[in-house]
Amino acid sequence: MEPTLSEGDHLLVGHIWHYRVGDIVALRDPRNLQRVIVKRVVAVRREEVLLRGDNIETSTDSREFGPVPMKALMGKVLRRYWPPDRSGRPV
Repeated sequence: MEPTLSEGDHLLVGHIWHYRVGDIVALRDPRNLQRVIVKRVVAVRREEVLLRGDNIETSTDSREFGPVPMKALMGKVLRRYWPPDRSGRPV
């Protein structure tokens, strides 16, 4: 499967209180807090979420670093605004 987002995409991220399965979220990489990663929510538990990358074969996600506390999420990806030819709401 092709990734939904590409390196160099610029994203608008909004902080929300409730996350749902299918949401695309931004967070600090649990293995390297200097890096921001973007993953899809695949399960929501009480105070945590399970995340997967769209490119399953090469993605590092909850299969490796485990569930992520909701408070660690920077927010939901609302739209891509750069590059202009790919702007809009990521699917």
